[in-house]
Amino acid sequence: MTMTSLDPPKPTTRPRTWRLELPAEITLINANDRMHPAKHSPYIKVIRQAAWAMARHRKLPALQRAHIYYVIHPDTKGRRRDPGNWSPSAKAAVDGLVDAGILPDDNHTHLLGPDPRIGAPVKGSQLVLWITDLDQISPEHLALLNPPGALS
Repeated sequence: MTMTSLDPPKPTTRPRTWRLELPAEITLINANDRMHPAKHSPYIKVIRQAAWAMARHRKLPALQRAHIYYVIHPDTKGRRRDPGNWSPSAKAAVDGLVDAGILPDDNHTHLLGPDPRIGAPVKGSQLVLWITDLDQISPEHLALLNPPGALS
């Protein structure tokens, strides 16, 4: 059997991945919130500081390149959710990782993502980051995450 471009890559060692939970019930920023930017600022600061503190507490290593996806666990009040709407919260959390020295910067040369996911509801909502070391991923696997033609 020959490998074509559609065949999945052969398994390699799994790259290092960390799960970083921000405390539940932190007020998260939703892109649909029609809040004045000055009112966003304190919430962004809390998310950023929480990500910094959790990364330092978990002793995450410094990485040169990472893929991050975030999981939003919405509040238990049931309704339809669009996980991409919480990108302002994810951005603030990633900035906290940069502040903590986990990534040198959050530009496209160091970061792939953050990509949104939706999780099970929790009381008060919660943001969870999944951080994968891209320097540990095979080129074939990286090509699946970051298709040709995309910035790398």
